[in-house]
Order: sequence, then structure tokens, then C-alpha cells
Amino acid sequence: MPKFADYKRTAKERGALALELYLVNSVPSGPDADLPGTLPDHLEYQAKLEKEGKLVFAGPVSDFSGEDINGEGMIIYRASSLEDARALAAEDPMHKKGVRSFTIRRWLINEGSFNISFGLSSGSVDFS
Repeated sequence: MPKFADYKRTAKERGALALELYLVNSVPSGPDADLPGTLPDHLEYQAKLEKEGKLVFAGPVSDFSGEDINGEGMIIYRASSLEDARALAAEDPMHKKGVRSFTIRRWLINEGSFNISFGLSSGSVDFS
């Protein structure tokens, strides 16, 4: 398999978007992790990063059955490097207080689409 930087260059050369983002998988540190107690600080931190343009997407993920939430989350950061993204993740109160641990990877966005609809008179926003 090629090096990430080589693949990114090749993707750009063929006309792909080649947008580099950083994917964080955040998991509870154990069954006694105080997720509810750290949630307000975590959400405040996420809102701060969103305003700074560093948070792309974030939210909980289901368990493998698709039926339950088990405290895991996915976070997508916009950062200048893997090291900068890792620092953002490390400062998340859930991670900083040891309630969750995380892994982080570079993610190259090449294909896909999504739609945003703004209802001007209703003030509604819809993503699909």
C-alpha cells in the first residue's frame, strides 16, 4: 500500500477532492465512566471548536446491533496536521478527564455528496 501523502498527491492529480480531515473514535474508558457528568464540558468544548472552524462533525454512534447507544462517539476535525488534531482530541474534557480514550487517523475525502436545504421563511435546515 502507498504512503498516505503519496496517495493524496495521486488523488489530487486525478481530480479527486483529496480533502484531508482527522477521524477520532472515542470510546468509554470502562463501565463506570462518568459520561453524563462530563457531557456538559464536552459539549461546550465541541461548540468552541465548531465556532473556530475546527470541528466538522461529531456525535454518538450506535453499537453493532444498531439499536443501542453505548457511549462511543465519532469526531471529525479539520486541522493542519495529525499532531494538531491529536492535540484537539486530547483537550476534549472526556479524554482529558479519562472518561473516554481515543484513537485518531487521517481521513482523505475523495468522493461523495450531501445536500443542505435552508427554509428561509421557516428558518429550518435539513441535511440529507
